[in-house]
Amino acid sequence: MSIASHNTAPSAVHASDEVDGVVVLTLNHPPANALSNSLVSELSKTLETLASGPGTPAVVLTGAGERFFCAGGDIKEAIGFGADSMVERMASFHALLCALEDFARPLVCAVNGWCVGGGIEMALFADMVYASTEARFVFPEINHGMLPAVKGITRLRGVLGDRAARRLLLGGEPVDAFDAEKMGIVDQVVEQDDLLAIAMADARAAAAKPPAVFAALKRALHSGTSSWPVEEQLRVTVADARTVFDDPAARAAREGYHG
Repeated sequence: MSIASHNTAPSAVHASDEVDGVVVLTLNHPPANALSNSLVSELSKTLETLASGPGTPAVVLTGAGERFFCAGGDIKEAIGFGADSMVERMASFHALLCALEDFARPLVCAVNGWCVGGGIEMALFADMVYASTEARFVFPEINHGMLPAVKGITRLRGVLGDRAARRLLLGGEPVDAFDAEKMGIVDQVVEQDDLLAIAMADARAAAAKPPAVFAALKRALHSGTSSWPVEEQLRVTVADARTVFDDPAARAAREGYHG
């Protein structure tokens, strides 16, 4: 799958051609891949386009260059603007986090450098996060007069636990890739030269699994399901079971299993 665009302006999100069921999305906003309004909007639209098409691919999300995966919110767009513009900006970023969380196919992050604020929030909604040995992670908002999204904060506390979340959010100090791995932000730290290849191999392997099963499992892992009443849990369980048992790829997996 390729994503066509008739816009002649430089793209802040580069989408590769699909290879072996995987598309690489590269944040491309020099010098630091900051989350400008245009990048946030473009990434949301790209994910929605991929998700709505036939044969939705797995996605690897990374940053251009070797110094920054993502520098977080573009602070230049926050200086000199009123509160209304910030409300619009935060609503747009919240929608991006929802698009990441709702993406039904494999989503892998390859963190190739500094991962700041909103960059961490995005990575937390991936199914797998690889980081280079050079990567660094920080929530600097408390030092810069900014705020993360509540959805991202909630995810951070859910993944890392309350104490680690407080350390990162209230301290505003960076941690290296190995500390991020210990905390649970990162699944595996790898050498910079191997990062993208390893992330793509993981995405290819995940993309080869029955899509209906993968989507049902991600839906059950969705943060909102924990508050569902038991009746809704049963309804979704039954509906997903029917879908999976009627799905040709899932049926082939069952019939090919000899364990």
